[in-house]
Amino acid sequence: MELAVTDLFRAKWTDRIHEEWIGNLLEKRKDLTRERLERTRIKMNSNVRDCLVEGYEFLIETLELPDPNDRHVLAAAIHSRCDVIVTYNLKHFPKEALSRHNLEAQHPDQFIAHLLDLDRAVVCQAAREHRVRLRQPPKSVEEYLETLKSQQLTVTTSILHEMMGLI
Repeated sequence: MELAVTDLFRAKWTDRIHEEWIGNLLEKRKDLTRERLERTRIKMNSNVRDCLVEGYEFLIETLELPDPNDRHVLAAAIHSRCDVIVTYNLKHFPKEALSRHNLEAQHPDQFIAHLLDLDRAVVCQAAREHRVRLRQPPKSVEEYLETLKSQQLTVTTSILHEMMGLI
């Protein structure tokens, strides 16, 4: 989220995407409540300029993906003229299906590494703000980088490790 407010890119999502991440988190993390996650949804929508995609639903049935349940993501990306779908689930967004819409799927690690190439100072500042905001428990720079690494952000972690003093 810290990166989404930097203006290095235009973050986009839908209410349906919100429902997916909220449902997944509630399933995996019994310590979280829907009320708390709804507050997060509201903050995301209010803090990221022009992020909520609407009016894309008419495209869903016209699209083909390996998992039909992912078509809403592609429809929203097409409708909002995105260039990239950032996802850990690359196999559900094959190059052939996306290229006809001038889109590509990128793993979050690849996406953040690209942002680091664009402006390391801005990404480091966002990482620092994110790390400092973590309070339960607070994290040292080393712990923060280890958390990123555990989230499959190995390239990102390696680049940020070189700039630990800025994080």
